Amino acid sequence: MKYEISGTTMQTVGIDLAPGDVVYSQTAAMAWMTSGVTMGTNTGGGIFAGLKRSLTGGSLFITEFSAAAGGHVAFAPRFPGTILARELKAGESLICRKETFLCAEKSVTLELAWQQRMGAGFFGGAGFILQKVSGPGTVFLDLSGEVVTKQLGAGEKLLVHAGHVGVHEPTVSFDIQMLPGFSNVIFGGEGLFMASLTGPGEVHLQSMPILNLAEEIARYLPQNQNRGGQVGAAAAGVGALGVLGGLLGGNN
Repeated sequence: MKYEISGTTMQTVGIDLAPGDVVYSQTAAMAWMTSGVTMGTNTGGGIFAGLKRSLTGGSLFITEFSAAAGGHVAFAPRFPGTILARELKAGESLICRKETFLCAEKSVTLELAWQQRMGAGFFGGAGFILQKVSGPGTVFLDLSGEVVTKQLGAGEKLLVHAGHVGVHEPTVSFDIQMLPGFSNVIFGGEGLFMASLTGPGEVHLQSMPILNLAEEIARYLPQNQNRGGQVGAAAAGVGALGVLGGLLGGNN
């Protein structure tokens, strides 16, 4: 299997399938494919496996792609960002935020992972349920904005706004730390809690969390100017919620 990641802010990954190669993706992730590629949609291990996958922000069904005589298939994320390709060895895993998985070789396992600490689950921005991908095989992950990779040494700690944590190795400890200083909390604009990542291990940070993008766009939504009063206000409110809901739910 050969692949090429193209583009800058709206990337795609094109995969050349040799006979016998099989890749799978969440539903609605495929962008284009050649006529020799065969699609097959299933639950990826039974209805229970599909339900567990849907809890991580994935789809209930997955779509497999193969080509008896070779072919080409491409996948695209729904938001601006960076596609991270990672070749995993047998038994090697990565912990990802919800909705990060894009596609992978069939040998890669996508499963549910839990936050180990209660504070991280409540205040970490990703909830208690995460995605876990395990090798062997190549996986393609969809991160928002640009990606910055940090290699943390044993005991080395990095404080991060929780939404910017994209992917990390299982050896990295994820916890929540309260910001010190009353003025920092009240006037700093950084919030009350930050994610605390402690090595050893590799961390991939994303520069533009989708929630931040949605909040920024919401600031520029047109305000109701209709003097009709409550009816116009209600219509504007429904429209704003629809736009914001579409942004927040677009990856589900």
